[in-house]
Amino acid sequence: MAPLVAPLVVAACSNATTGTDNGKPVQPACTFVNPVGSGADPWVVKRGGFYYLVESAGRGIAVHKSASLTDVKKAAAVQVWSAPDVGWNRSNIWAPELHFLDGHWYIYYAGGPADGGPFVNQRAGVLESVGDDPQGAYVDRGMLNTGNDVAGGGAAIWAIDLTVGRVNGQLYAVWSGWENNDPAPGPLPDRKPQQTYIARMSNPWTIATNRVQISAPTASWERGTELDLQEGPSFLQRGDQTFVVYSTRESWLPDYRLGQLRLTSPTADPLSAASWVKSSGPVFTGASGVGVWGVGHASFTASPDGSEDWIVYHAKSQSAPGWSDRVIRMQKFAWNADGSPNFGTPVPNAQAVAMPAGQCGS
Repeated sequence: MAPLVAPLVVAACSNATTGTDNGKPVQPACTFVNPVGSGADPWVVKRGGFYYLVESAGRGIAVHKSASLTDVKKAAAVQVWSAPDVGWNRSNIWAPELHFLDGHWYIYYAGGPADGGPFVNQRAGVLESVGDDPQGAYVDRGMLNTGNDVAGGGAAIWAIDLTVGRVNGQLYAVWSGWENNDPAPGPLPDRKPQQTYIARMSNPWTIATNRVQISAPTASWERGTELDLQEGPSFLQRGDQTFVVYSTRESWLPDYRLGQLRLTSPTADPLSAASWVKSSGPVFTGASGVGVWGVGHASFTASPDGSEDWIVYHAKSQSAPGWSDRVIRMQKFAWNADGSPNFGTPVPNAQAVAMPAGQCGS
């Protein structure tokens, strides 16, 4: 399969000293700058000494591969799947995620038929790799049943941004969904509140239980001006603690931000809404003073040597409404005394940032 973008461009990792070049500042050695590329909904996973970034590509899905975290977006990408010309998933391919489960790679994505107006028929689907190469061939495992009558074969309900994670060895799916399939009344049928749902899975392509709503955008810091939503959930685990980090407010506006749910204890039932506690405020927001707006839809990975935790997210490069200006950014994050993640504040654009530990040669 042919590459979609230019080959890998390696960031400076030499031992050259810093200074100026004809009066212009020289980027310090072993550093990179944000943003690292254009795009949205970045999902990065590390395995076998490589980083993989999956993204929607027109009516398909592509996977980048690089030994360098900071260069993974610049690395050549291979289109691994194209949407069919007919069917429920022929259009609006959104926010794919790549997971390695039980010896295979799985790509979870949202898609729709583009019927009934824009974006009102989105559902969650899953692809399974034929082998163990994330840039190889995939088979379509179909639509996931994100409805309320799974045992009875009931219809799936509107769903996007489905992610998966294991808690105490059991696989769960978490996603952003509507209460029902009825579009919102009025001229903008897709502007319907989006809640966070969870269900248990019997295998990576089968949801085995009815969904449970574990959170809704009810806090003042989640309420939007045009739409109340929670979307882009991602599991984040450390030690015996489990978090779901999600995006809230509108993705096309500058106040898009991250919120967080915490599982109350290692033995708590993830399928009980009472087992999840929402953060008292946003856990990551934009910084207009350094030109970063609308931060959201994050994934999490580790440095090459495994000693550092990194957040990869998208942001807007201007405050004006819209999606076309989104860029991909990344930075190291820390942990609070209570075990929760501390994402800090967005690193300013073009500020030299130390390479992930183990990426730059000594």
